[in-house]
Amino acid sequence: MRNLFLIVAALALMPGCTNLKEATETSPTYDTEFPPALNELNFQSHGKRLNGLIYVAEGPGPHPTVLLLHGFPGNEKNLDLAQDLRADGFNVLFFHYRGAWGSAGTFSFTHVIEDVAAATDFLRANAETYRTNPDKLILIGHSMGGFAALAAGAKDETIACTAGLAPANFGVVANVLAADPDRKAGFIAYGDSLQMLAGTNGASMVSELIDNREAFDALTYAPNYAGRSVLFVGADNDEAVPLDAIIKPLIAAYEAEPDVDATSAILSGDHSFSWSRDALIDTVLNWAEGCR
Repeated sequence: MRNLFLIVAALALMPGCTNLKEATETSPTYDTEFPPALNELNFQSHGKRLNGLIYVAEGPGPHPTVLLLHGFPGNEKNLDLAQDLRADGFNVLFFHYRGAWGSAGTFSFTHVIEDVAAATDFLRANAETYRTNPDKLILIGHSMGGFAALAAGAKDETIACTAGLAPANFGVVANVLAADPDRKAGFIAYGDSLQMLAGTNGASMVSELIDNREAFDALTYAPNYAGRSVLFVGADNDEAVPLDAIIKPLIAAYEAEPDVDATSAILSGDHSFSWSRDALIDTVLNWAEGCR
């Protein structure tokens, strides 16, 4: 321990090092009574514990709050977007669905949609705790999360704004798997490799998609969004959710509904918008301004 103190003292005396007083004088100002925060949390969905966290915006609020929904299986979590949304005055709830990444229960696509509804219920019930405006909940999902946002938002008319970032349409995916044995076998093999998803396998996931192909067709949700705002963001080099097969038909279907406020953007990028993160975040933030 004595050696550690000597090292710290020596570093403090080195040219160019900032002492404690200087660091304090240049510290950013923030609301000390209502500071920005990151809180771990959990909540129940159909009797199972879901793990998550909430980025709480600075100030007393109540703040509009985004439910940020990850994809399948959830390697890209878009937490850079969460940070920028919080800096812009939005709370952001991020969580893992049943059976995903340590949350309790069994993973299924049906459970994902149900879990989004449970998350909105949790935010409304705990609005005061997290300085959340329960009347300003926003769904933003990536890939499978985009599908889940559209599916859950179609059932909840109180959600004024819903965004899909490279959103999947599982109705289209199901039809492809049903018609193409090679792609079906490839999906099954991939599903079997996903150890972060509990209680499922590739074959059961394919069966669920095919059995629910009509209910999982996100094109059919468009009329439910009358009087509400929807954002679609696609990527021109996306091989997982291709523009022509999935994104453009979604955009056309929602834009064809006269009472739906549909906004769309096509960015340069792969499925995770790997080289266009700034453009993605700017697009989302600009759209979200109308959701406050």
